[in-house]
Amino acid sequence: MLIQKKDKKRICGKTKLPMNYNNVPINWKKADRLISKSNRIALTTHENPDGDGLGSEMGFYYHLLDIGKDVRIINYSPIPDDYNFLNKEEIFEQYDCNKHDNWLVDVDLIIIFDVGDFNRTGDMKDFIMDNSLVTLNIDHHPHPDSNLFHHNIVDLNAAATGCMVYDYLIEVREKPLTKNICDGIYTAVMTDTGCFRYSNTDEKCYDIAIESLKNGVKTHKIYQNVYENSSPERMNLLGLVLSKINYEFDGLFAWFEVTEKMMKEAKARSKDVDGFSDMARSIKGVEISMMIMETSINSCRLNFRSKGKFIVNDLANYLGGGGHAYAAGAKIEKSILSFKKDLLNGIRELIKKKVEI
Repeated sequence: MLIQKKDKKRICGKTKLPMNYNNVPINWKKADRLISKSNRIALTTHENPDGDGLGSEMGFYYHLLDIGKDVRIINYSPIPDDYNFLNKEEIFEQYDCNKHDNWLVDVDLIIIFDVGDFNRTGDMKDFIMDNSLVTLNIDHHPHPDSNLFHHNIVDLNAAATGCMVYDYLIEVREKPLTKNICDGIYTAVMTDTGCFRYSNTDEKCYDIAIESLKNGVKTHKIYQNVYENSSPERMNLLGLVLSKINYEFDGLFAWFEVTEKMMKEAKARSKDVDGFSDMARSIKGVEISMMIMETSINSCRLNFRSKGKFIVNDLANYLGGGGHAYAAGAKIEKSILSFKKDLLNGIRELIKKKVEI
């Protein structure tokens, strides 16, 4: 939807020399100059947001609010139930063109966190593009140098986008971090490191945890809200999944399906599937796990996970997707049956090459 306003003035505008820190040392002070010039700022993340996207938004939101910016968090998808504890002050809004477009059209800057692909902002992408809104991408997923963002800040070594938010705040913020800020960035880091268990966990992650504890963050409460809040329906679905896991290559590769029939039988919702790929990876001897989730009669979503011995983003790339070395995914316009018939053997061949080296 294109909204035209004759007297509209944009502080930032499209710069002739946009920032493109794509996995190179980041000049956070230069990024801060762009942010400081912007009075009205929107924050958003990818569809079906996770702890990293939401936590990064929250940490940034309370910083910007603290320095007097006109700021809102507007996401394409609603906040998942497991993360409602972050929304006590109702700072997360679900995008509604009738409610938000008149405000969004006058933003000076839209900061997009953890998105991986601009298309994952849903309908918001069209509005942003139609109205030439200035975008700043902050992410730890791979991006090509030629992308749709005006400003691109990517650090593939960051364990979470929340770590990048922390780096920015430590570099430019004049006041100490607050509990609200730390609630956000701790949630981001905790969830993207699997509670500090994954191989991406580094010293900075623990520095953030220590800083969060100093600022009064109840880390055990955040853990309970995210990981000890499973519905009976989720447990029913997990039982169905665990009873039908397939093991190949002497148990190195485990894969399973989540069909619409299974979802109905368990009375589960899509959010109940979160973490299943990680659970399969946790089985003794399994190095690579793959989840095939039916999203419609003619489409499915693939999630890949690795314990760290083998990369899996090449498996996702084979299907037109992408992601991190040890956590990646793809969406394909095929039924599960067609996937198994046409593409599963290709995945097997790629894995065979890995395990034979």
